[in-house]
Amino acid sequence: MTTDTATPGGHGKVAVFSAGSWGTAFSIVLADAGNEVVLWSRRPEQAEAITRDRENADYLPGIELPRGVTATSDVALALEGAEVVVLATPSQSLRQNLAGWAPHVPDDAVFLSLMKGVELGSVKRMSEVIAEVTGAGPERIGVLSGPNLAKEIARREPAASVVACADEDVARRLQARCHTAAFRPYTSVDVVGCEIGGAYKNVVALCVGMAVGLGFGDNTTASLITRGLAETARLATRMGANPLTLMGLAGLGDLVATCSSPLSRNRTFGEKLGQGMSTEEILASTRQVAEGAKSCSSLLALARSWGVDAPIADQVDAVVAGRTTPFEMMDAFINRDPKAETD
Repeated sequence: MTTDTATPGGHGKVAVFSAGSWGTAFSIVLADAGNEVVLWSRRPEQAEAITRDRENADYLPGIELPRGVTATSDVALALEGAEVVVLATPSQSLRQNLAGWAPHVPDDAVFLSLMKGVELGSVKRMSEVIAEVTGAGPERIGVLSGPNLAKEIARREPAASVVACADEDVARRLQARCHTAAFRPYTSVDVVGCEIGGAYKNVVALCVGMAVGLGFGDNTTASLITRGLAETARLATRMGANPLTLMGLAGLGDLVATCSSPLSRNRTFGEKLGQGMSTEEILASTRQVAEGAKSCSSLLALARSWGVDAPIADQVDAVVAGRTTPFEMMDAFINRDPKAETD
């Protein structure tokens, strides 16, 4: 459930880790909202180029960055005096990276996770990893989720998302930090629902992409999106999420955008699988990370640990791992026992 209480504007320093497409796009949002933004890049040459050229040519070529955004490869400098620390790294590398960053984070800084994944092995959500590594309490950890295609956000096309934190006042403060003329955040206290919705939609998008790659049409994709939402909601509500969260921006909204847009990395990855490429071939052909390809096995393990039936996660994991083919996956869906699930 979301509330509509935003007041545009926000001031003070925000550190954004790191300088990929989504981190850079959200830096534009933050700067437009009135924040001083420092974008951290692992590569000094990239940080220098971003500051000098006002452009992240590696990930968002042709998009001018606001004057409020600077970049650095110095972790301590990026975090010095930061009131909010935004984390936009690939989910599977968060723990290792954050362990190195955490000693430099101010004691009162609030974390905002933009990541959409579940950690392999531990099956922890990203907010849980942040808490475990940094010792931050739930009142210092927020998550942002919704239809967030980076290029469209960077172009300042109208969009909305959800900022969730267990502390509603903190959620509202984070909301104000990223409310602009083009970006409309809502608030929620349902961190679990937002994180599961954000992670699971990547797996569903892989599945939809495979159907498109196989040449199937709108009936097939609509069926997969709808069943994907049902599967996501089964797991999220079993874990304590508010069912209404899955009907909103962090659930259905994110799912529709990720499954429908050619800008979606996960849908594109799935299309290539459907066209006959292997996971290894696709990974070798791009520098972008499709989170669903990494998180499908961890989400499947999470669903099983909660006793939740997860046929889409199960089949997508099998295709990504090379144990089955996209066509066999579609055949398995059609031939499932009709009593296995209700609509």
